[in-house]
Parts: sequence; structure tokens; C-alpha cells
Amino acid sequence: MPDAKQGTKQETMHVNLKVKRYDPADSGGKTWWQEYEVDIHPDSTVLDALIEVREQNDGTLAMRCACRASICGSCGMKVNGSAKLVCKTRAIDVSPNGEQMTIEPMGNQHVVKDLVVSLDTFFAQIKRVEPFLQPDHVPAQGEYIASNASMENLLTSMNCIMCGCCVSDCTVLEVDSNFIGPAALAKAWRFTEDPRDGKRDERLKMLNDEDGGMWDCTRCMKCVDVCPKGVAPMDRIMELREAAIQAGNTNTPGYHHTESFYNSVKKNGRLDETRLAIDSAGWTNLPRLLDLAPIGIAAMRKGKLPPLFPHKAEDHKKVKDLYESVEGESK
Repeated sequence: MPDAKQGTKQETMHVNLKVKRYDPADSGGKTWWQEYEVDIHPDSTVLDALIEVREQNDGTLAMRCACRASICGSCGMKVNGSAKLVCKTRAIDVSPNGEQMTIEPMGNQHVVKDLVVSLDTFFAQIKRVEPFLQPDHVPAQGEYIASNASMENLLTSMNCIMCGCCVSDCTVLEVDSNFIGPAALAKAWRFTEDPRDGKRDERLKMLNDEDGGMWDCTRCMKCVDVCPKGVAPMDRIMELREAAIQAGNTNTPGYHHTESFYNSVKKNGRLDETRLAIDSAGWTNLPRLLDLAPIGIAAMRKGKLPPLFPHKAEDHKKVKDLYESVEGESK
């Protein structure tokens, strides 16, 4: 008979981690990559692997985690280039055949040490949208009553756990730190849709007019892809744009850009890039038009300047008929 004391050998998974390190006290501001190899249970998460490294291999590795149940949002990191909550990311899903995993701190945020980032900038952007109810009046007695339907409409946005994954992978924030960001705009949508709030029009006007506001989103969908709670910030931003237009906020470059895009495709069956740039800047806005001159000159030198008179697609009449059909249905 087998010795009962020996038990059975637990199945393990060998994991190879490549971790981006940073120590402001020792590295002189430089980063470096360090590799670790650990054995974990096949059902373990990336967070489990990192904890094994910290407890058994290298106690100097800095990271942040708390609930380990994808509720607190503390353990946001980049895994193989995409932001994830590592407490809900199984290692075997990321590395099914034992491939090396790269682990980095979240992007677009200040790194404190190793995999720990500061969320000061994240919450500063949230504050820009005034994330609190501003009712027009206070009930004489009782409480504000909102319908079940209106509250159910808010559930998607209210699922946000402030993890910062969407901000980490936002392609606009990589080049424009003034952009409010997907998390803050999704939060703003939540208050514009709340029937108890009395500042809807003011909120929409601010987000519509402000530099770095709703129109700066490029619709790359990265925030939708990486959000661990299905908030889909980009969808909320598109709904903010539609609400702003319906509220009469149409004298902005963002709206002019949208209208020019729509009209040029309807007319030509394809995008008129020259007209799009000029319409977006505004025909009467000389400073903005002058800003386009260096870009136009650079494009011309590279042979990339769009034609002054756009070519029409072969089936442009079919495209126009499709437009008119949809427009007729929406009336």
C-alpha cells in the first residue's frame, strides 16, 4: 500500500514572468526588466504568481493588491501590454503554453515603485466633472424619488470600481495629458443621466466646450476592451456627444468635424480629408486654420497631401441612397 503520509503530488504550472522594475531610491530614475520563474497551481491568477515571487523569491518587489476579488480595483497592471486586474486574470489564460508574461505598471500615471502607480492624476480628472449630485431643489419632506428604469439606466456606469485600467490604455492620454479621460467622462455621463441632478445642461456645455473634453476621444475602443466591469467608457462618451448636440451645443470643432465627416461621405461616398480639416477648424477661425498650415506643408513634402477636389467613389450614388433611406426612417 502507498504511504498515506506522502499523499498525492499536486499539479503545478511553471510560470516565467518578466517584470518592469523601478526604484526611485536606487535606480536614479531608470527602469529595468527582471525575470522570475515560479511554480503555481494551474487555476492560479497572475496576482498569485506575483505574490509567490514577492514572498519566496524577491521581497523587494513592490505591488498593490487588497480584495483579490476584482472589487477594490487595487491590482491594475499591464499584462502583455494590456491593462488588467491581475486578481481576476488567470495565468493559464495569459500563458497557455508557458509563454513568458510581461508585467508592467499601468500607463499614463506616475509610477511610485515597480508595479505601484499613484492615482492622484486619475482622481484629479474625476474631480473636473464634479462627480456629485447638484439638484435644483430640496424636497420639503421625504427624499428624492427616482424611477426604477432611470436607476437601471445608470447601473452600467455605476459598476466602475475606479481601477484606472481604461486610463492606463487610453491612446489620447498618451499624447494629451489635458484630456479628461474615459473614466471621468463615464462618471460625467452618470450624472447627466440622473433625473435627480439639476445641472444637466451646464454639465453638457462644459464637457462640450472644454479643451480636453468629450470630443477629444478618438474612439479607439481600448477603454472598452480593458474595462474589467463592462462600463464601456467609449459608449458613454458617444452618448454624451449625442446629448450635447441635442441640447444645442453645436458651435464646437468636434461637432463641425462630425458634420463634415457625415456630409462628405454622403456626397462623395468617401471621406474628403481636406474639407474635413478645414470644416473642423472653422472657416472663419483664422488662428486654427493657420495652425493647419505646417501640417499641410509637411504632408505635401511627403506626398501625403489629400487632393483639393475629392474623388468620388464608384458607387457614391448607392451610398447617398443609403443615407437618404436611413434619414427617412429616422424622421
